[in-house]
Amino acid sequence: MEHIQTLGHSQTQTLATNRLIRNTYILLALTLAFSAVMAGVSMLFNLPHPGLLFTLIGYFGLLFLTTKFRNSGMGIVCVFALTGFMGVTIGPILSYYLATPHGSQLVMQALGATALIFFALSAYALVSRKDFSFMTGFLFVGILVAFLAGIAAYVFSMPTLSLAVSAAFVLLASGLILWQTSAIVNGGETNYIMATVTLFVSIYNLFMSLLHLLSALTGND
Repeated sequence: MEHIQTLGHSQTQTLATNRLIRNTYILLALTLAFSAVMAGVSMLFNLPHPGLLFTLIGYFGLLFLTTKFRNSGMGIVCVFALTGFMGVTIGPILSYYLATPHGSQLVMQALGATALIFFALSAYALVSRKDFSFMTGFLFVGILVAFLAGIAAYVFSMPTLSLAVSAAFVLLASGLILWQTSAIVNGGETNYIMATVTLFVSIYNLFMSLLHLLSALTGND
């Protein structure tokens, strides 16, 4: 009897995990598409970049709302608002890079590398089911340090530090993809809205950091 109950619990847990994975990746695909559309609209109308301060206020404000409403339908609205806003802010940056020599090639290379890294790391975490929760402290301390260093590089116009921050974010975003996917598989994350946000932000930072590094390597920055 106990064995049957254990088996039933295991099956229920497996079904819940599979549903979480499905919902997360469906929402992630939709938000990536929506963000791309908003970036295209921003580029089409040649919208100016809102600036660092407004970007941070908008991002953290919408992130707060998403977290607050993560267990309701309003959370979906907040996710699309957040990812759409990030798409709008990336539009002027893409316009800048596309206007440089070989800019379109750089953007495609960054996109390709981002997709390759994301799918490879996600597949590894999903298939191996390895627990990457041990990375929690390192990742969040690293992200905080890199974030503050990035602000300093922007405020004080320090290109070398900016490149170092981009390199750090490539590693941190990659680690965050492994960490979040592992949390989904192993029960550390049960909310598909928050899982989607973490993966989206990881992809966003990975793409932007790779684009910055590739541009610097080709002398376009």
